[in-house]
Amino acid sequence: MAGAAGPPLPPLLLLLLLQLLALPAGRANRTGPDSLYVSEYFSQSAQKLSFYSWYGNAKLFHFHVPEDTVLLRWLLQASRGKGPECSSMDITVHFRHGAPPVINPLGTRFPANATVRPSYNISISLSSAVQNTTFVNVTTPAAGDWFIAAHLPQAAGRIEVKGFSTPCPCMFQADMFVLRLTDMPVLEPGVPMPHTVVSPAKPLHVKVFVPKHAAGMQFQLSSCVTSEQRACAVRVLLGSITLPQSFQRSLTCTGSINCSLALDSPPWEKWLQIMVESLGTANASVSVEMLVSFTVCRPGSASSFLNFISLNQSQAGARPGAAGSSAPAAGEAPRNTSSPQSSCLQSQPVVREDLDVVSVRYRLLNGPSVPVSSLSPTLLLLNLNTGMDSGGSLVVNLLLNKTSVSLANATVAACVSAASPVLSLNATQNCSTAFSQGYPLSVSTSSAEAMLIVLYPQTDDWFLSLQLLCPKGQGDCSSAEAKVTVFAYLTPCFNDCGPYGQCSLLRRHGYLYAGCSCKAGWGGWSCTDDTKAQSVGTQNLATLLLTLSNLMFLPAIAVAVYRFYLVEASVYTYTMFFSTFYHACDQPGVAVMCIMDYDTLQYCDFLGSVVSIWVTILCMARLKKILKYVLFISGTLLIAMSLQLDRRGVWNMMGPCLFALVIMVTAWVHHGAKRRHCYPSSWKRWVFYLLPGITLAFIAISVYAFMETNENYYYTHSIWHVLVACSVAFLLPPRDKHKKPWAWSQKLTCRYQICQNDREELYAVT
Repeated sequence: MAGAAGPPLPPLLLLLLLQLLALPAGRANRTGPDSLYVSEYFSQSAQKLSFYSWYGNAKLFHFHVPEDTVLLRWLLQASRGKGPECSSMDITVHFRHGAPPVINPLGTRFPANATVRPSYNISISLSSAVQNTTFVNVTTPAAGDWFIAAHLPQAAGRIEVKGFSTPCPCMFQADMFVLRLTDMPVLEPGVPMPHTVVSPAKPLHVKVFVPKHAAGMQFQLSSCVTSEQRACAVRVLLGSITLPQSFQRSLTCTGSINCSLALDSPPWEKWLQIMVESLGTANASVSVEMLVSFTVCRPGSASSFLNFISLNQSQAGARPGAAGSSAPAAGEAPRNTSSPQSSCLQSQPVVREDLDVVSVRYRLLNGPSVPVSSLSPTLLLLNLNTGMDSGGSLVVNLLLNKTSVSLANATVAACVSAASPVLSLNATQNCSTAFSQGYPLSVSTSSAEAMLIVLYPQTDDWFLSLQLLCPKGQGDCSSAEAKVTVFAYLTPCFNDCGPYGQCSLLRRHGYLYAGCSCKAGWGGWSCTDDTKAQSVGTQNLATLLLTLSNLMFLPAIAVAVYRFYLVEASVYTYTMFFSTFYHACDQPGVAVMCIMDYDTLQYCDFLGSVVSIWVTILCMARLKKILKYVLFISGTLLIAMSLQLDRRGVWNMMGPCLFALVIMVTAWVHHGAKRRHCYPSSWKRWVFYLLPGITLAFIAISVYAFMETNENYYYTHSIWHVLVACSVAFLLPPRDKHKKPWAWSQKLTCRYQICQNDREELYAVT
């Protein structure tokens, strides 16, 4: 389970960890009468890194940081193999709190309207050293889910055949060490509390709980006194560190003057950590008094009874003509019980509907349209705090009803934010809260639609705030209102990766997240970057080359039929058929045709290719018919079994080839010893058939194993088809001497002549 405590550590490693955490021997260290630190260790198994071509190549590590953690230390261990194929390489490691990191190692374009914030990352180099150990420290980290993604540089693009090349193994492991307070002091809102900072090396940690609907927070520090009667100097850090961006607030206080800090929109229903550290001498303690107060926002919303009626009507439908019904009419939002003048926000009820894995739809109980005024923001809660929602894409779409806007040039400003809503859209439109940065949106009569895509949204409560902004000096803005239709949903992949991509669900220790695998040269997070995209003509050309090149098996089939090798001809026909339709189904673009399941076509193509080589070499051995057909059947069954075990293993092709070559060489030696001269005996057979066929076969294997890349695949693989088919036509042995060539007219005449001769002999007088 991600974030579970690891097994007991060896004594040497435990001693190292205690030194890293600056703790004396023992589990706990009491730094004062009110502080008890506890160290904990979390680990996950090492993973083999891959070169990056899409998000699935990045290896994800998922940890959970407990509450009241004051120090987080990552131990990153990387190692590579020692073989000659291993060279220097760089490992990129990304960190993020709340959701997997959004990365872009290839520098591709993201989809329009997508929000992208660069991830925090470091590089680990493995040049001369086989191993590398790196530490990353985070003081006062945010509690909750933390993710690490590691990968190698961009993939070279060469298609490596399993067994022909030996990749350099590179392993990566991330361990997490935390130092947390078991009894962190709690500040009570509105109550001054004195505290003491023992020394600069031992800062004071306290926390306060932010209530729901808190619009503002006021922090005040007073009565700062040192033990040495010197000038008081302290620094206060409010909030926790989150990556890639951190909005931790800092306040420096000197002298006995009171210090205060006002914060707008603090995170609702969260513990806020406050750290006070002394800036004085090492032996001087500092006494301070802290006071925290909150400004609570009174929400105005429909009553719970009306919400319950709306929920029943939306699910079961109201009875027509029911007497005494107090529910609003269809499409009409119920009036708020509290007037806009008496509340600072208007809350709209939202229902979360779980559709599938990482797939959620949000439905407004009062209809898809919500009223938006200028007096107070309209607030919608989008719940994404289950812990399994951060692996998709949150999509918010706003559509303004132009006829509902009473003022011509009015604009509806919107903000999508996590942890706390933005309640001051009329004052500022940067969508910033106390410790986070939201995402702005706006709709107007000139631009009535707006969309926002949040890639991998962090695990939290998300809020959508809307407010009507009127131009100065134009009409009565207080009575103006607009209606905005809101569509919000969570999807694994935005637009299902488009026509040139495939959405794949990835898993790491039970955590599910999604990624797009792009094809036909398309790239980007949702396969929307067409910088290197193949044109439709190129896609059609690739399909034609890969499919029509299999028609080169027709000469081999004709030669086999002409020489009475009917079993071999049927195998070549099978191979040509399934190779043609497999490559027609395997194309990444629009020129695709699948006559059956893709996996079935691929298996039949691989089976036909290997069996064709098997029967050709055995046919060249000139074995007795009964022995040849027994080897045909038994070898085909064994090949079918091995392909089911490992379809892309090189020994699935090389094994039958080598075994068939051993049988052929043995048979040729036996024939040569029996006839007392070289076999085959004709030099023309060697010069005009065997040597060209062997040369074509070796060239085909070289192209298949060492020259194929993702860019030239449809050229090189088509050449492989042509070379293999031509080599088969050259290598097939001549027909048996006692068999005459196909001649239907002679066969019919001969058969009639035999009957005539028999009748003549019957009446002959001897």
